Amino acid sequence: MLENKLGITDQIELAKAEEKLSKLKVKELFETGKINELEVGTFLGLSEIHHYLFSEIYTFAGKVRDVNIAKGNFRFAPVMYLRAALENIDQMPENNYEEIIEKYVEMNIAHPFREGNGRSMRIWLDLILKNNLGKVVDWSLVDKEDYLSAMERSPVNDLEIRFLLKEALTDKVDNREIFMKGIDTSYFYEGYMEYRVEEL
Repeated sequence: MLENKLGITDQIELAKAEEKLSKLKVKELFETGKINELEVGTFLGLSEIHHYLFSEIYTFAGKVRDVNIAKGNFRFAPVMYLRAALENIDQMPENNYEEIIEKYVEMNIAHPFREGNGRSMRIWLDLILKNNLGKVVDWSLVDKEDYLSAMERSPVNDLEIRFLLKEALTDKVDNREIFMKGIDTSYFYEGYMEYRVEEL
């Protein structure tokens, strides 16, 4: 159970509150145009996204985690190497699609936050793609199981995730419907499906 600003002690209740509040924030991020003011392709930009989404819920929003975390059998970057890893990721090139996905995979291995990494990182990835290639991922076209298994294998080989996301690229970079459906899909990957962002 994560400590939270809402004083919630029930895991299910926290998940619902987190989904609702952070989806409202991501909607606001898009509608106010603040999403276009974020730094692109850096950890600072990612931490701004994370802070914006989760600061009403967690004190650690936007802050580098100070605990080691794992998902299944996979251990994310150890805390002692995390800051160095993030500095290296900041320096990685993003001149073409392959480089951008490589950078995304490395950030996923780093998993810099205590919670909310995937949801923040998919927004971060889209901003890099938009900035450098004039494209974004239409996440509603990317199957959950395919995505999760490709990401699981990506530290060893990123070919699968590259192929999967390339098939879903669109040049409708500022399309509201694609963005909002993408957010719902992104949350669905993580098991959050209580609310649709457009209904909030």
